[in-house]
Amino acid sequence: EKRREAAARFTVERVCGACGGARLNAAALATRIGGLSPADYGRMEVSDLVGVLARIDDPVGGPIAAAARERLERLVGIGLGYLSLDRETTTLSGGEGQRLKMVRHLGSSLTGLTFVFDEPSVGLHPRDVGRLGDLLVRLRDKGNTVLVVEHDPDVMAVADHVVDMGPRAGADGGHVVFEGPFERLRDADTLTGRSLRARTPLKETVRSPTGRLPVYGADLHNLKGLDVSFPTGVLTAVTGVAGSGKSTLVSRVFTAAYPEAVVIDQSAITASSRSTPASYIGALDAIRRVFARENGVDAGLFSFNSAGACAGCAGRGEISTDLAFMDPVTTTCPECEGRRFHDDVLKHRVSGRSIVDVLGMTAARAAGLFEDPVLLRKLRTLDAVGLTYLALGQPLSSLSGGERQRIKLATQLHRTSSVYVLDEPTTGLHLADTGTLVDLLDRLVDAGNTVICVEHNLDVVKRADWVIDLGPDGGKGGGEVVFEGTPADLLAHPTSVTGHYLRRDPGVERPLPER
Repeated sequence: EKRREAAARFTVERVCGACGGARLNAAALATRIGGLSPADYGRMEVSDLVGVLARIDDPVGGPIAAAARERLERLVGIGLGYLSLDRETTTLSGGEGQRLKMVRHLGSSLTGLTFVFDEPSVGLHPRDVGRLGDLLVRLRDKGNTVLVVEHDPDVMAVADHVVDMGPRAGADGGHVVFEGPFERLRDADTLTGRSLRARTPLKETVRSPTGRLPVYGADLHNLKGLDVSFPTGVLTAVTGVAGSGKSTLVSRVFTAAYPEAVVIDQSAITASSRSTPASYIGALDAIRRVFARENGVDAGLFSFNSAGACAGCAGRGEISTDLAFMDPVTTTCPECEGRRFHDDVLKHRVSGRSIVDVLGMTAARAAGLFEDPVLLRKLRTLDAVGLTYLALGQPLSSLSGGERQRIKLATQLHRTSSVYVLDEPTTGLHLADTGTLVDLLDRLVDAGNTVICVEHNLDVVKRADWVIDLGPDGGKGGGEVVFEGTPADLLAHPTSVTGHYLRRDPGVERPLPER
């Protein structure tokens, strides 16, 4: 990454003038089928390309087109019909990438395989989650074993067997608390079972906006010249099916118009490779000072980047052996056994605990050792964003996208009169933690902030003050504002896909009549 950044200072990237970004030579681009070049076919949305290939009836080309069409129809079936074949895979979201891999394996003639999916519903609208469930069942019915790590109840419901882990997270987890069919899980006395039985009601009394943040003529990607206004002083949920333009509108267009907005996304944290949750939230320096004061030594002794670092691994806790053209081999440091500090540091203690012991604790447990009010406030921010299970010394590089987003949020909780932009903050959250997150967002709004969430989770939508629903579909079929208003008004909207699934939600006891 450092080499790439260094090279970027002296290089310029631009679209090739000879091929226009098609990456094909002139002879290939001169080839035509139905008046279209290979680049034209690659730029089409998959849903359109299926129809074009269906019209090819050449004796030689017809069977080839039919085979391609069969694969492309699987993409449409899983809700990826808005993608184009020339789109770089690096631009796909995690959920899109997983579904693309699933479609690939559906076309395989192999059976008896074991597939493992880690939260494949990430980034999916409730409509698309149903399609995902169908795809998982088809993989199973081909004679395969399918293992899914998932929080979405709709995905759990299609499973033949459910294993529930708990009873809580982190050090309080690691036990199998339930095994059996989904119907029995709903009645089980586990956190997941209780959450499945819980009902989040539709918000009846919404906050009144204190102002408006307008966006005019938004036409980036598939947005069709939108004029939309984001209310201030309230919690706004931006909804819509996958590919409808939500992230483009909020994370690209809105933030460009209002650069002062605090954007909290799931991208990698630009910090040192040695960074930890304690250092990122600003608690580690305070912890070092407490250790230094209690033991009468220099605070640098309690830093694995300074005097306290293990000499064998330079404070990394591991040794990486470069094998030239092969992947490097990483092993735990034999001198410090992964602790990153040399042995002299471990002699110094606070309340009977060494610095290594403290970095191995969660924020809640570490808070019991200290009295400094500033340090305690910083430690409690991790609990406030639902990261109760993270060890303070865990490398930031090991966090998931949802965890990265929440730890970024933890550093911003002190702000007032700010605009927060969050892209799917419920990613990776258990059903019980979603309520905790929305409570936190409500506290941010009550403190005088504006919160805008791109979100599919209906529990968040039901508790929002304002909803902006994009669609009506994905790709070129999206990019329009389908609805603007309160969650109660969305419930009665006749054409919104989000409104349709909101009416089906078990927490909505009395669906309003359609207008």
